[in-house]
Amino acid sequence: MEIGSQFKTVALVGRTNTPGIEAPLTSLAELIAGQGFEVVFEAQTAKEVGVTRYPALSTAEIGARADVAVVLGGDGTMLGFGRQLAPYKTPLIGVNHGRLGFITDISLAQMHELVPQMLGGSFEREERSLLEARIVRGGKPIYHALAFNDVVVNRSGFSGMTELRVSVDGHFMYDQRSDGLIVATPTGSTAYALSAAGPILHPELQGFVLVPIAPHSLSNRPIVLPDDSKVDIQIIGGRDVNVNFDMQSFTALELNDTIEVRRSRHTVPVLHPVGYSHFATLRKKLHWHEHPSQADASNP
Repeated sequence: MEIGSQFKTVALVGRTNTPGIEAPLTSLAELIAGQGFEVVFEAQTAKEVGVTRYPALSTAEIGARADVAVVLGGDGTMLGFGRQLAPYKTPLIGVNHGRLGFITDISLAQMHELVPQMLGGSFEREERSLLEARIVRGGKPIYHALAFNDVVVNRSGFSGMTELRVSVDGHFMYDQRSDGLIVATPTGSTAYALSAAGPILHPELQGFVLVPIAPHSLSNRPIVLPDDSKVDIQIIGGRDVNVNFDMQSFTALELNDTIEVRRSRHTVPVLHPVGYSHFATLRKKLHWHEHPSQADASNP
């Protein structure tokens, strides 16, 4: 737990095209501005909400000027702004205006109580890792991206299996026939990787996981790799193979293209309320059974 305010300028970011987001955003802005913080809005958010009394800044301007960003939306909104703000080391506070919310862990009902407490310096901090990936064709890089959750190489919905050659740190691992392969961070281990029967990695774990998607051989199992590993995934067979970076697609892959994946030097600082528990989040979001006495206590 960290105590003592270190924030002066607070950026507010909202999920785009979200009916009803204006009221909680503007009420939060008024609350924290009234407590002496300088409030700025992300430019697209300000435009959609119709806010004019606070400065509207680009993502780069937020990174240079704001001490912390409060993101009102779902995990997808956090992923997108986390990637963009990572080079600036801007911490994020997530308020859940979405559905599942693994990393946007403050509810709208708690927002007015918890966000001011955290801005006042009462919070717990995590450093979430990112992946960086590039596509190499003919020995030359043609595309580069960051991923907060995962890098996914997969087939289109109408094509057959992909054939992938996977190497780790220059050592051949296997040729895999499957619907695809997921390379996931600990944060991303509760996203697509989880639905493909991958393990859940604790956010503080230094590593990432490879999860095959419907492999032809059932002996192809998920594998957790050290944090400093470099994974090369070469396309050696199949049609219409795509690669997605946090669901941002690059669809024009060709045979013999290689996707090189490694941990980024950047991290995303995520702030949680005091008393935050990753296990409580998993229990709530994945509907794990609680001990009867706990269930009775929480449901009088």
